[in-house]
Amino acid sequence: MKKRLITVVILAALTATLMMGCSKKEDGEVIVGIGQFAEHGSLDNCREGFIAGLEEAGYKEGENLKVLYENSQADANVASQISKNFIARDADLICAIATPMAQSAFGATKNTKIPVIFTAVTDPIKAELAKEDGSPNGNTTGTSDKLPVEKQLEMIRKVLPEAKKIGIMYSTSEVNSLSAIEEYKAAAPSYGFEIVESGISTIADVSMAADSLLEKVDCINNLTDNTVVSALPTILNKASNKNIPVFGSEVEQVKIGCLASMGLDYFDLGKQTGKMAAQVLSGEKKASEINFEIIEEFAFYGNNEVAKNLGITLPGELVEAAKEMFDNIAE
Repeated sequence: MKKRLITVVILAALTATLMMGCSKKEDGEVIVGIGQFAEHGSLDNCREGFIAGLEEAGYKEGENLKVLYENSQADANVASQISKNFIARDADLICAIATPMAQSAFGATKNTKIPVIFTAVTDPIKAELAKEDGSPNGNTTGTSDKLPVEKQLEMIRKVLPEAKKIGIMYSTSEVNSLSAIEEYKAAAPSYGFEIVESGISTIADVSMAADSLLEKVDCINNLTDNTVVSALPTILNKASNKNIPVFGSEVEQVKIGCLASMGLDYFDLGKQTGKMAAQVLSGEKKASEINFEIIEEFAFYGNNEVAKNLGITLPGELVEAAKEMFDNIAE
């Protein structure tokens, strides 16, 4: 009931915004709608990086760029309304952050000329945003945050040499997570692991699912699943009480309490996406002419305080090669 009430309130706010009328463009100004599926560190970094990428390419807020920003708070219905709102407000381009938002924007703009530039989409092909060869499936392109599954498993094995079972929680409605789960299940045996999966429907399922999963595994590995990440503090608290390590998929998760990660920098991901968007806004290229790009620069991140609390010594070879190590757990 509470989630439904929140959804109604958000939709009402969006409708009110829409009724205010279309945005008026100043001479030489472009309007970019940024739709973000959920509110958490990695996606926030994507958004900030995207704006920085646009600015480096000559599009600066307050000068020749107007940004419309909306967050659906992990609600697919709200995501759909956000995309429609951007269209009604005459956006020149939509930046869609995370797979559900990208799918929503792609569907909403099919009968328009508005390009969609996505970011933080794990598998654009399975999300039907791109074709098998990586070319756009319409007037859309962007960047993928495909997980370095084998590198992550290799890292977990080095940190936990005796571990056998890895628990992974995921949202059954997020195609990015379904794709990642299959990849983990296929690769895990090569590293001596068994994947124990737990699918959830809503954020309200996380607490009970975490209790059940923690009884069956030696550690938990977190994906970039937007619903699960939104409830990561709950998982971390429960895992800490049982002295079970949780591995993250990117730096922000390590900052707030995951033990370690082989992850990417989401600010850099967003920045690259912003530069792609600038090419489209300038007329240099059409979105339909640009293949999506995969970020492949991954690095080790570790949290010394978490390791100390768990009684784990992180391998020296990982620490020495780390891009960043944290000595405390961020609030």
